[in-house]
Amino acid sequence: MDHHFVTALEKALGWDGPGALGAGFARGTIGDLELLDRLLNPRKLLDLVMRRSVTTPQFRIFQDGAELHPGLYIQPSVTRRGQAIPMADMRRVGGLMREGCTMVLDEVDFFDPVMEATCRALQWWVRELVQVNAYLTTQDASGFKLHWDDHDTVIVQLAGRKSWEVRGTSRKVPMYRDAAPNAEPSGEIVWQGVMEPGDVMHIPRGFWHQATRDDQGDGYSLHATFGIVKRVGVNWLAWLADQARTQELFRYDLGRWNSPGQWEGQQRLLTDAVAELAAKLTPQDFFDARERERLAARHVPATGLFGKAVAVVCVTDFEPVIEKHHDTVDVLAAGKRLTFAGKAYSALALLLSGHPVDIADAAEKTGVDVDQLAEILLKEELCTELTPALSSAYTGLVTTATS
Repeated sequence: MDHHFVTALEKALGWDGPGALGAGFARGTIGDLELLDRLLNPRKLLDLVMRRSVTTPQFRIFQDGAELHPGLYIQPSVTRRGQAIPMADMRRVGGLMREGCTMVLDEVDFFDPVMEATCRALQWWVRELVQVNAYLTTQDASGFKLHWDDHDTVIVQLAGRKSWEVRGTSRKVPMYRDAAPNAEPSGEIVWQGVMEPGDVMHIPRGFWHQATRDDQGDGYSLHATFGIVKRVGVNWLAWLADQARTQELFRYDLGRWNSPGQWEGQQRLLTDAVAELAAKLTPQDFFDARERERLAARHVPATGLFGKAVAVVCVTDFEPVIEKHHDTVDVLAAGKRLTFAGKAYSALALLLSGHPVDIADAAEKTGVDVDQLAEILLKEELCTELTPALSSAYTGLVTTATS
């Protein structure tokens, strides 16, 4: 999937692909501010908050460095039948913003199709899961205090100005669930300055950082943080443990009350089997299995009740694998292996490209019955119908597959 934001990000940071992610701090600038406005702006963010049921911890507001009680800005909207639905009290939200506060909406991609498509493009690029959080700070409010994240982040300044301080690590590659705490900030200042619209920076996992507007006066700042959780060796080991369940040897009780000889024998069998399993199922096998077995994200279901789809788009979290054989084609994605006739390859490559596909145009271009292929991919949940809202997420950001 060729997404303009991914291309602009690589250019801004001087990256040639995702290999530099996590390797070190990086800064740059995206010159196309219209591109960033398409992603998100303050009015659109407030509209998202207003029109959806939101609650903590996904939606939070901070003032004077402390999180406010949600009762100050979230109120139940009571229907005429007495059903209470938590909704943001926009009058109170507006009052807090005029005073100065930081509003946080996690997983904007869960609410907004543009950010959904953008995160999917990043996932196909980096081959890791991505979510995006939005931070709107007004007046001279401060942000979060000095902290570190357990994942790599890409921060994009969408509007306004904000002061940042980025420090190095105090513990190498810290994790959320770790063997030791990581509570003492590093004294090494890596970068300190003001983020302007279009500025972008990459903060690797474990780097301490903080952001504020307490030196900026009146105004506001909106930035998006794309969180990218890369797999580590522990994740591979956990996957190996799951694979071990298929072997009878690993399902027996540990016989510590057996005779010393029997107990030592079982331990030797287990340690030998673990070594054999680790040699057989490599970290690359773990990556491949994870990408091929993960089910597609939320999407409009294909019911067949409302007529045939006119256009579709692939919605798998990771790019499907297409294997071309002598006279057949296999598609591996969303925990499935689908086999098609070899002549379907060109049409499948279009349908699974991540770009919107007009079915009639694709049929004319490939000479294949794309309508039937699309119906199968919709049923198997690799693709979804391109609704008007989802179509708008690609307009100006991703070209159609047949253009």
